[in-house]
Amino acid sequence: MAYLQQQFNDALSSIEPSVIDKSNAPEAHRKVRDVLEADATLAGYGISPILIGSYARHVSIRRMKDVDVFVRLPDLPTDVTADAILSHVVKVLRAEYGTDRVERQSRSVKVLFPEYDLDVDAVPARPSGLTDSSWEIPQRSPDNVWVRTHPEKLSELSTEMNANNDSLYVPTVKLLRQTRRTILAKGARPSGFTIEAAVYEAFRSGSAMGSTQAERYSTALASVSAQLTNLADFGVGIPDPSLPGRTIQTNATDEQLKAASEKFAAAAATAKEAFAEEDKGKSAIGFRKLLGTNGDGDIVFSMPPGYDENGQLKAGTITAGAPSVPAGQRTFG
Repeated sequence: MAYLQQQFNDALSSIEPSVIDKSNAPEAHRKVRDVLEADATLAGYGISPILIGSYARHVSIRRMKDVDVFVRLPDLPTDVTADAILSHVVKVLRAEYGTDRVERQSRSVKVLFPEYDLDVDAVPARPSGLTDSSWEIPQRSPDNVWVRTHPEKLSELSTEMNANNDSLYVPTVKLLRQTRRTILAKGARPSGFTIEAAVYEAFRSGSAMGSTQAERYSTALASVSAQLTNLADFGVGIPDPSLPGRTIQTNATDEQLKAASEKFAAAAATAKEAFAEEDKGKSAIGFRKLLGTNGDGDIVFSMPPGYDENGQLKAGTITAGAPSVPAGQRTFG
């Protein structure tokens, strides 16, 4: 079996958000937050925005294209509808950034930051009224319907899962998000969050096993594949980690789910074969196929020392355990 630990370490470095993204993301968040907090109406609703999403959970990958701002409104009156609060947030943000840069979406308001090449999604939320401190956000369809969510709990669970699994959970989520980006067409669904939730379930259930990154990645990928197949073929939802007894929502069509399940099934088979392969070069070729290129266009998975880009052992290379070594040049210093 090929563990290729250094290559996995290099792959994770390759898909880590850039220093520029890590600087721009919180700055864009701050700008939107400041505009919203300055509004008298929202201030009256007790506005308290926080950063959520993949960036907040440290599972985002290069290149980051959006940042999520959870606009908590603890004092929002119960008679203020989802449609009304979305309309107000649109009004406030357009007054600052203009119509062209602010777009109302089904459950959030998107603000474009072309100077950063990323967007900020402002998601208004009201308390659910339940004892678990969860929230409600606007439902996609129909308008004026709210749906329960708990992003703060999800962040806590992500941190806990990583700590309880030798810090292998977060890296595995990143690698699976990168795999999704590689094997699915651009803009295809389901989203990266769907994959993240499936990885969480893989770790929670014990399906993601092993002491190395190669093992956790391969076994988690197999579990994610099975979950997507169950979702596509039988309608079995992927559990929502933050809301026990609930499943996550996905806006993927039946056709998209079917296509994704087939792609992930093939990817899981490739990963299983790559991990079982004793030849490091052949193993690396398999993992390279799954992880593709990062947001800068660079190949994510590097070849082990002594192997060329086709996975072939270079002439004259000595590997550990080799029964013989090539002859030298018979020169002595």
